Amino acid sequence: MKRHPALLILSREHHAALSLALAAKRAVQVGEGEVRAVARRALACYRDELLPHFAVEEETLLPLLEQAGEVQLVRRTLDEHRQLHELAATLASPVVDGEVLRRFGELLADHVRFEERELFDAAQARGVADGLPAVESRSAAASSCRLA
Repeated sequence: MKRHPALLILSREHHAALSLALAAKRAVQVGEGEVRAVARRALACYRDELLPHFAVEEETLLPLLEQAGEVQLVRRTLDEHRQLHELAATLASPVVDGEVLRRFGELLADHVRFEERELFDAAQARGVADGLPAVESRSAAASSCRLA
């Protein structure tokens, strides 16, 4: 399904999140130094890009989806945001656990795919995306972290 213009920036931000997720999963295979480096990068990207991205979704898209009857999709989105918050908090500890970084990467990748394949498609199918003119500008301002 072609992405609605109001969701394009959020969708583009998902590309950076997938890059981070892949780096997090691969770091564990490389070694402890890479785990620490990727964990630092993950925390910076979490703070600079993912938190504002989540806020845009939670303040604009999710309330409209809930009003449209997509309660299960909203609950799953919020639950996964909460799980990512918890994993990021664990990554901030002085001793970085590679398994936590791997789980963070896996959940982030799964979450992005869920949003792209289910949440955004539901928003478009229900006409919810038509009520989102502010999403593009708010998320564009929030997008400050790009991964190599």
